[in-house]
Amino acid sequence: MNLPDPKTLPGSWLRRTTTRRTLLRNGAYLGPLLLLGPEAASVVRAGARSIALPTPAARGAQTVPACVLTPVLTEGPYFVDEQIYRTDIRSDPTTGEVKQGVPLSLTLHYSAVGNNACTPLAGAVVDIWQCDALGRYSDVQDPHFNTKGQKFLRGTQHTDENGTVNFVTIYPGWYSGRTVHIHMKVRTDPGSTTGYESNTQLFFDDALSDAVFTLQPYASKGPRDTRNADDNIFQQSDGATLLDIQLAPDGQSYMATISIGVDLSAPPQPASPIGPARPGSAG
Repeated sequence: MNLPDPKTLPGSWLRRTTTRRTLLRNGAYLGPLLLLGPEAASVVRAGARSIALPTPAARGAQTVPACVLTPVLTEGPYFVDEQIYRTDIRSDPTTGEVKQGVPLSLTLHYSAVGNNACTPLAGAVVDIWQCDALGRYSDVQDPHFNTKGQKFLRGTQHTDENGTVNFVTIYPGWYSGRTVHIHMKVRTDPGSTTGYESNTQLFFDDALSDAVFTLQPYASKGPRDTRNADDNIFQQSDGATLLDIQLAPDGQSYMATISIGVDLSAPPQPASPIGPARPGSAG
């Protein structure tokens, strides 16, 4: 079954914008997005499905735009410093079980911003983590679930010489009190107390989430209770990390690329306390 095309959904923010857009919101610039397309020659074996990712040559053929700072957003209570170095984060490495959901290929371009310059942030450690289609995070104990020992939908990579990392995941589900999102952390030296560290979150168009959540396994959870307009963390972002989702040529997965600008001179961001992220919390 083919997935809904984000560009054709009624009421979709993605339908109302072009794929090479400039957003100016509170002085924040989100540059043109580098889209994964047919020229992406390398392939990641993602469970039973192959997902094309851009080759270094394909990435280098397109200019990474100038950038400014990406909003710093809460780490939330579900970060676990697993440092599982991998591209495909959908499986639990201890059991091999792959989380079901709509495949999503993410390309993240990290840059250091300062002195009126934007430099690729090479060699940094990037973590991403998210909930599954039913709103559960791995390796945590929560009033609603206990997944201790499981490590699905968590992954770590080093940025390459262009400041780029690629991940294969699934379209996130939802849990009460939060809109749909993915967490990201970047660190220049995880083993040091003086290294740079910052967190942000990626968000999804509400119309697209509504369409995806009619599919299984998402549909079994029922209607969500929080949309972007009602999510205080999304409001703090002013939409600067709202993903421009593209439908893959085969119609069976989604793709997105985003540029992230960080200020290495900023003080380390304090970590959030570990605990349940439910209504009224900052998860």
